Amino acid sequence: MKLAVVGSINMDMTITADRIPKKGETLSGGTVHYVPGGKGANQAVAMAKLGAEVEMFGCVGQDENGKKLLKNLQEAGVKTDHIRELKDVPTGIAMITVAENDNTIVVAAGANGCVDRKYVDSVKEILREFDMVIMQHEIPLDTVWYTVDFCWKNQIPVVLNPAPAAAVPEDVIDKAAYITPNEHEAALIFGDGMSTEELLKQYPEKLIITQGSRGVSACLKTGEVIQVPARPARVVDTTGAGDTLNGALAVQLAQGKSLKEALIYANTAASLSTEKLGAQSGMPSAEEVEKELKKEM
Repeated sequence: MKLAVVGSINMDMTITADRIPKKGETLSGGTVHYVPGGKGANQAVAMAKLGAEVEMFGCVGQDENGKKLLKNLQEAGVKTDHIRELKDVPTGIAMITVAENDNTIVVAAGANGCVDRKYVDSVKEILREFDMVIMQHEIPLDTVWYTVDFCWKNQIPVVLNPAPAAAVPEDVIDKAAYITPNEHEAALIFGDGMSTEELLKQYPEKLIITQGSRGVSACLKTGEVIQVPARPARVVDTTGAGDTLNGALAVQLAQGKSLKEALIYANTAASLSTEKLGAQSGMPSAEEVEKELKKEM
């Protein structure tokens, strides 16, 4: 089972505060932590920690952040052979405020903006070797659509996590094997004219909607809508929880698990990830997830 991630690689600058600041307000915060991030890299690390064979595809700058992020991916067990290092473009940065069991994030794309069609063309033959490709919206959307089309033509299933929120063309929805928006992203992509249940029934075993503390929902091919409730957690930092869920979901689906089994596993992994600070540093191992699942049985 070989999984590829085509996506973003960022350095996260995380600061804790008592609460999320209001518009125009200055608050005192805690220590600034520099931790590896980016939705693409996060999902790659999540999958590697869960035992999958993973390669990351994307771009970083030839700066200290880029060097640290490449080393971090390698130490997590993610292959980085085809990540491009750019001379005159800085590595992407995300500025994160953590407070009130939640967070706010502002991203400067940097080198992630250079993951373009030409880059994808340069790695196409490599991508053909993978069993599944995972993507997000932190690289140019044109690149996302282009890669989804390539994978569809080559019968490589794609898990598309459409975050940050942006409209997704209908043909991309058709070509992706799985689409995993949260409720806000789902409303932007599909409109708010249908209830969540009606929307899920329109895309059985394709559309998976995450709902934060309420868990995750999907529709089975039988027409049954299932909701997997969130596991109660001692929340420290929610950063990366969605990426953990997407990574864990992809691993389980690639292993041939049923959608319901995959959602239960992924939801547990995501919950565990919130109990530690940092997106990647908080992600659980396969052993930790299995141990927690046995407790819940």
